[in-house]
Amino acid sequence: MEKKFFSQLFASFKDKNILILGDVMIDSYLWGDVNRISPEAPVPILSGVGRENRLGGAANVALNVQALGAKPILCSVIGDDLRAADFVKLLRKQNLSSEGIVKCKERVTTVKTRVMSQHQHLLRVDEEICSPIQLSSEEKLMAKLLRVLQTYRIDAIVFEDYDKGVITPSLIKKVVELATQSGIPTLVDPKKQNYNDYKGITLFKPNFKEFNEGCKLELKKGQSQELIEAAIDFQQQQNIDILMITLSEHGVFVKHKDGQPIIIPAEIRSISDVSGAGDTVISVSALCLTEGLDPEMIARVANMAGGLVCEESGVVPINKELLLKECVQKIEV
Repeated sequence: MEKKFFSQLFASFKDKNILILGDVMIDSYLWGDVNRISPEAPVPILSGVGRENRLGGAANVALNVQALGAKPILCSVIGDDLRAADFVKLLRKQNLSSEGIVKCKERVTTVKTRVMSQHQHLLRVDEEICSPIQLSSEEKLMAKLLRVLQTYRIDAIVFEDYDKGVITPSLIKKVVELATQSGIPTLVDPKKQNYNDYKGITLFKPNFKEFNEGCKLELKKGQSQELIEAAIDFQQQQNIDILMITLSEHGVFVKHKDGQPIIIPAEIRSISDVSGAGDTVISVSALCLTEGLDPEMIARVANMAGGLVCEESGVVPINKELLLKECVQKIEV
């Protein structure tokens, strides 16, 4: 039963179109070996350096959606600079469309450079502008988004918010109203800046730290009753259908507005790198939601997917076949 259920579920993803709105970036990596300390300062010397650029942020959500067999459409704002050309080149390499991308001369294309040695994260350098996009860029972005909605049948809209300025309160309001009128479910992977601007959302997915910061709380991990009370209060205030809070080693909390709260234990994993796990969780959640899965099942499949990518080094999309295999083995239908 489980094998047939999950095989049919994963096969159904190929017919889905997911619009992803948010902050895109390049995840750049410097790989090498550290064998000595610099004589100039007490810092390690990285030698034998290799370089690699990958799509990151909301673009990594697009890669996850694509890896699951669905069609992602990205809507975002980048700089009009050399790194923008690199970003568009990466999109083409991954067979992703740039039709929803706006270039802006007043901004830079966000690049996160991670310095790695033997799977250890030594340093990260961020090149970015985090102020909100100008009204002219917001209008261009909204026009691109409307064109996408007219061109494709959109099954869900994902807000992938990294606090880099692409998503503004006015943009949230316009898109949520449009989605509600069109009967399109909305999902949010939030950060602190716009946290309380998301109202009337279908599925809202902060991690534990983001929930604490966004709600201005000081909860400790493992305080289940306090978390449940705070979560119910927030869910009611924001009119959220499904609230899902990822709790890392404590699993995932999920609650439908009309249902009971559930905490699903974490899978035991050999964690290599947690970067990008949230992107995977929201991607899997979006596709499961479009297929009408109940909140508990959405959380179980998404939680498993997030754990799987944490076993990989660097930001990588989910492996569909590996996820299918684990779902069949470990989740009861």
